[in-house]
Amino acid sequence: MAAGLCHDDHGFTNALDEAFEAMGPQGEHLRAEWRAARPRLPIDHATRSQPLLFAVDYALARMVEGWGVRPSALLGHSLGELVAAVLAGVFGLADAARVVVNRSHEVAQAPPGRMLATAASPADIAPLLVGGAVIGAVNAPRQTVVAGTVRAVEATRGMLAGAGITHRAVPSLTAFHSPVLRRTRAHAARAFASIPASPPRIPLYSCYTAARLSAGEARDPAYWADHVTAPVRFWDALCALLSTSPYLLVEAGPGQALSRLARLHPDVRAGRSAVVPLLPARSGPPSRDREAARRARRLLEAEGIGGPTCDRPLSAGVGR
Repeated sequence: MAAGLCHDDHGFTNALDEAFEAMGPQGEHLRAEWRAARPRLPIDHATRSQPLLFAVDYALARMVEGWGVRPSALLGHSLGELVAAVLAGVFGLADAARVVVNRSHEVAQAPPGRMLATAASPADIAPLLVGGAVIGAVNAPRQTVVAGTVRAVEATRGMLAGAGITHRAVPSLTAFHSPVLRRTRAHAARAFASIPASPPRIPLYSCYTAARLSAGEARDPAYWADHVTAPVRFWDALCALLSTSPYLLVEAGPGQALSRLARLHPDVRAGRSAVVPLLPARSGPPSRDREAARRARRLLEAEGIGGPTCDRPLSAGVGR
């Protein structure tokens, strides 16, 4: 989770401090847990994973801006879309951070749930869903995520095994993007209704409508509240973005999961668009984070993007 960049890159460190401060007392607890050798709660617990993911995504994006890079489009996966909304000027950082913290506590109180990643299309998966399990995300043509209650997902797992479909558990204690979070959605709607929202100043592509976010959607509390129960349509959103122009996609988030997905796109495979992750694919010593970020900066500068005299904008940023 980018811990190796803390105190190494001033832009990252300052933005991370800004995000933690915006979260109030919870931010200090989160910082301590993030750096602790033995955290009190597992990282997959919603009160840890969600706010920390928000803070790290935000800090990575600001770090890249500090390199002289300006995004011409933004695309976020799940919680990453809320970070993209802050970067695009839809929400203020403080307002969005408070919503994330409060929502994470609501999520933690939801009924236990599970998620499964499958190597199959939505059409393959749909007949095998049982017990109220749903499709929670379509990340690529044959990368579909199932979500639901523990019982529903376990029953669906048996159906998948019987059909010979490869699958694995997603490290989450919550069934995001499913009806399990109905109550959380209601709380989120009230929270978003209480904070100001503006049209995006940077084109922002929605992983829920798979189209460019409109001014009306940006101001609609129901649109943002639906994120916890609606399926993520990352692949469709990526296709919508890449249909407009060639892009250089920068993954501003932990790991390289989105980079791997983006490299499956025909435009990337043909060399019309390219992908640059900011962090290593797997966790490791702090030096690995620093090496990955420096490599990304060198790649951007080699493309003529970034640097103190650069006036060329970055084609797109992808966060998770």
